Amino acid sequence: MSYIEKKYLDKINAIFNEELPQWETYLLELLNKKSIKIVDDIAKVCADFNKSINLILKKYYPEIKDMNEKLNIKSTLKFYFDLIDYLVTYVRDIENFQKIPDEYYKVLIDFVEKKETLISGKYRDICQLELTCFYDKKTRDNLEKILEEKLDLRNKNFFTFGSLEEEIKKIAIIAGAEKVQIKKAEDQLLLPSAQSIIYFASDLDDESTIKKISEELSRYLESKGYDVKTTPNSTITNAKLLPDN
Repeated sequence: MSYIEKKYLDKINAIFNEELPQWETYLLELLNKKSIKIVDDIAKVCADFNKSINLILKKYYPEIKDMNEKLNIKSTLKFYFDLIDYLVTYVRDIENFQKIPDEYYKVLIDFVEKKETLISGKYRDICQLELTCFYDKKTRDNLEKILEEKLDLRNKNFFTFGSLEEEIKKIAIIAGAEKVQIKKAEDQLLLPSAQSIIYFASDLDDESTIKKISEELSRYLESKGYDVKTTPNSTITNAKLLPDN
């Protein structure tokens, strides 16, 4: 093992074994309060998790060559990917519903408390298969395409901590929109449960750009569990968004 590989492996282990467990302890304290008042604290913890994981992904992990160490790291990273996703969903649910049942907190608490079992079992099995396939020439091309798509989603900042409205506008602008406006939906035949309409426009005004904006918004909202219908230059959804003035 090279000097730089050992150095970065030590840094990864320090994050996994010292830094993140402290945040997990604090997270469990917050979740056990079972109160919507903790949402800002949860968002802060989630942001700190995300910051540490991104540091490992972008700086340290690419230098690790030992396959067993790569497996250990990937298994742990998968746990944190899911944890961050669950916490982001929690923040969103509070923003939209203002009430969370106690069972919801129990599921999150159980997930954190089963961390070691999940990493050594479920996530290790998944990662072992991924690494085996990655170094198999017959499947590598397909896996590289999947990885590129996942990295593309991460680069588009889908997991940020602004309001849902801010994220929607950011995604539309990245896709090519020059103007984005959110309005309250009224009597929408395409989607009777509609709460909001997202209008967008592009200076390019070409069909491919408009289609891309529509697809990106639909994919994002559907990934969050919302229903979506589209029309030219608008996306209709049952997400209850704060309308623009």
